Amino acid sequence: MAKLYFKYGAMGSSKTAQALMCKFNYEQKGFFVFLFKPSIDTRTKIDGKSVVHSRIGLSSSCIEFEKNFNFVEYLKSQNYDKEKSVIIVDECQFLTKKQVEELKNISLEIPVLCYGLLTNFKTELFEGSKRLVELAESITEIKSICRCGRKATVNARFLNGKIVTEGEEILIGADEKYEGMCYRCFQKFKNQ
Repeated sequence: MAKLYFKYGAMGSSKTAQALMCKFNYEQKGFFVFLFKPSIDTRTKIDGKSVVHSRIGLSSSCIEFEKNFNFVEYLKSQNYDKEKSVIIVDECQFLTKKQVEELKNISLEIPVLCYGLLTNFKTELFEGSKRLVELAESITEIKSICRCGRKATVNARFLNGKIVTEGEEILIGADEKYEGMCYRCFQKFKNQ
């Protein structure tokens, strides 16, 4: 169904794997999927081409976007079938407010599925995630667990083995820099 979906979770909750499985499912049913990721995510390129890659080994080529990228204009430049096309955005927290609004307008015609984090390492909403919460018709949490077994809700950033709560909002990384934690463990380890 054509609408705007926001699927979010803490670090390590399989957001990218689920985005790639969703892409596979749509393609298996004959849909064309426009898979996007922000150019700021430079972790994965294969033979110089941008790739969305999950920790469990799933991957797919993708289209990179920057802060000034216009989704509406891009889609207009493509020869696509409104009945059989879908947009999937990985790392959607890095979308701008304007880009989310563009995707909302696109979702009046084709499904737009956005996967990403809700909050940064300071427990504050990302700009893109905030606007997605305001505009998405469907908001789903992808749950994961903390090391203690509780539900992970915080994206803790580590530096030299210690949790940090100061610094630039964006520091690209995965398991080597971040860990999904419950708020209780976040508070406990933050003060050590």
